[in-house]
This record gives sequence, structure tokens and C-alpha cells, in this order.
Amino acid sequence: MKNFTLIAGPCAIEDEITGLKIAKEVKAICDELSIDYIFKASYKKANRSKNNSFTGIGDDMALNIIKSIGNELNVDTITDVHESHEPSKVANYVNHIQIPAFLCRQTDLLIAAGKTGLTINIKKGQYMSHDSMQFALEKVVSTGNKNVWLCERGNSFGYNDLIVDATAITKLKKHGYPVIMDCTHAVQKPNQTSGVTGGDPSLISSIVYSAVANGADGLFIETHPEPKNAKSDPHTMLKLDLLYPILKKALAIRKAIS
Repeated sequence: MKNFTLIAGPCAIEDEITGLKIAKEVKAICDELSIDYIFKASYKKANRSKNNSFTGIGDDMALNIIKSIGNELNVDTITDVHESHEPSKVANYVNHIQIPAFLCRQTDLLIAAGKTGLTINIKKGQYMSHDSMQFALEKVVSTGNKNVWLCERGNSFGYNDLIVDATAITKLKKHGYPVIMDCTHAVQKPNQTSGVTGGDPSLISSIVYSAVANGADGLFIETHPEPKNAKSDPHTMLKLDLLYPILKKALAIRKAIS
């Protein structure tokens, strides 16, 4: 039985030391548990609530850090893109490209990403049905690139919460492509009056176990040694020392249902 893939790392590159520390610890866990590991970090954050929110340390610096971490640890890497001019440049630094949920209908962006030939992880918009993701998928595949993952991350519910449908993995799998579960953005509480997205990280393990039980091909987990001190998404990242026991239990669930 092939284990799931884990896409994990900090929300954004803050500095080389933190990024490398996280990547080393996650890789060691994945090596022990025989999980395929992809290091994730945003090289910049374009979709922030407030004008003065942290957006990055500089594009070239962050991309070079991501690339160096991948090379040093011999692991694949992934980062997200926001505008159609980015994929061709970013493809020189990473192995996979991610489309943020808010942008999964941006035709030019999806096509530009598809043209790189890299695997494209398309996050399902919080406002979209699972069936409608076929159109986002078709845009990438129209470039001749069939290396696509679909990523579930919850649906908007009211103004300040997200709901994860227990049948989401099954519904997305009907499109015939691997399905990733974003276990940390799924616990977000958006649109807070503070202008900073909130969340409940105590629910991350519940999302993990449900996704694995329903046959997810991979998990997306943003993690940090001290989430409260992180410069981006401090309220939704998993504390790094909690990752191992959650993954070990997830593997036991996967084995039990195989």
C-alpha cells in the first residue's frame, strides 16, 4: 500500500534558518513513516486582508531559499503563484506549482501554470462546488499538462467560518485526478474584524483523520515551531512537534481501511 504524500512547511518563507529547520524535521518524520514529502512555502503572500500584513522577504531571496532547501535535502518543493506572469519564473525554482483557492477561476493564471509542465495543485475555491472544479482542471489540461492535483480546503459558511464536507474527497476524486486535503486552511475563520484571519488549529487532526479515512492521496499541512510567532497564518498552522503523532495515527487509519 502506497502511503499518502505530505505537502508541508511554513505558510511563507520568513528566513532561511526557519524554513530549513522545519523542512529537516518534517523530512525526518516522513522518512521514518515512509511518506513522500514535498516542502511547501509561499515565496510571497499576495492575498492578504490588511494592507500592512506580511507579504514576504523579497521574491528572489525567498525563491532561492526554497530552491536551496530542496537541493540540500533532496526533496521536491512547491509554492503558490498569483498572477499569470509568475509561473514561468517560479518554475525555475520549484518542482510543483500551487493555485490559491481564491484564484482557481483565473483562466490566464491556470493556463500559464499548465504551460510550465510542472504538477499543478489547484485549490478548490471556498465558493465553488466540487463538480465545478472540472472547469479549472480543464484549463490546465488544455495546455497538454495532465499533471494536476485537486485540493480541498472547505466551503464558506456564513461570514466567519468554513465547513469541510466529509464527502469532499470522494466528490473530487470523480474527476480522475489525485486529491489533496488542505488540513490547515480548512480550519480558518476568515473575515475577522481585526483584519487577520483566525482559526482553530485544535481541529487539524480531525481534518487529517477524516481525509485519510476517505482516501485522500495527499495532505497539505502548514507547520511552524512556534505558530503564534509566525509572520503569516499564525492562527491556523500546526505546531511542529504535534505533526509526528498525528501522521502516525493517520497511517494506522489508512492501514485499517485498506
